[in-house]
Amino acid sequence: MKVKANGIDIEVEDTGGSGEPLLLIMGLGCQLVHWPPYFVQPLVEAGYRVIRLDNRDIGLSQYFPQFGRPNPTWGGLMLALGRELPAPYTLGDMAADALGVLDALGIARAHVAGASMGGMIAQRLALAAPERVRSLVSIMSSSGARGLPRPEPHVVRALLARPRGGTREALLRYYVELYRTIGGPSYDQPEADLRAAIEVSLDRAQNPDGMLRQLRAIMADTRRAGELARMRVPTLVLHGREDPLVPVNCGADTARRIPDSRYVVIERMGHALPPSVSRPLVAEMLPFLRAHPIEAAEPALAA
Repeated sequence: MKVKANGIDIEVEDTGGSGEPLLLIMGLGCQLVHWPPYFVQPLVEAGYRVIRLDNRDIGLSQYFPQFGRPNPTWGGLMLALGRELPAPYTLGDMAADALGVLDALGIARAHVAGASMGGMIAQRLALAAPERVRSLVSIMSSSGARGLPRPEPHVVRALLARPRGGTREALLRYYVELYRTIGGPSYDQPEADLRAAIEVSLDRAQNPDGMLRQLRAIMADTRRAGELARMRVPTLVLHGREDPLVPVNCGADTARRIPDSRYVVIERMGHALPPSVSRPLVAEMLPFLRAHPIEAAEPALAA
């Protein structure tokens, strides 16, 4: 369903029910369907009202073609030179979108979990509106601090590659190879299942320029690392030992910067959510969420 959030149209899927709300925010270029059913369903079965959204400029949410197609190479050069990097919108704007989703659904307070860029947005949300975030789970994400480890060279090559041909099969093969690369050496998702998931996302929506605009928002968010020291939301940081895209030390850095956060490294996890990774992630999340319940007396927002 579409909701009006922060003045724009955001696509939302809400499992409903009377359980404590848990907002899931996905990463760069990823749609809400990239939270796989085997990750979502155990959370629902544990009693949580799971809410997923398409971030702006991706999926079925509102696009921003008027801002054009940013050049990531130029953006990287500006950052290397220490220049301010203009962006069509910010991670703070995307956090305001997520907050607007809670407003539209009448939710006063929620647990928030974000993966990769979604973890960065979740951090921004917790900084901007801590009274609305009962707990934060930052998954395979980063503080964005300067000097952190960068993606491994073979991952950069995979990210910069292009499909070999213009057919749908070529596009599918490109994404299969990319996901296997960022998934790390222990990635074990069967190819048939991976292809089926990719086809769902391709059939649902495609907006590659939107992904580049989201990337620019990440690149321009250079001050968040220094702001995390004032975080007062209970936080669980989960990161994969084998993450080749956002190396594990990025998770350690995030946890170090957020006061009283809990840090857990998931063995054999890269930068993906196959079943073998989703199970230990959910197993870490559920006790953490239960340890920080939303008080039953907290009122809902007026519709």
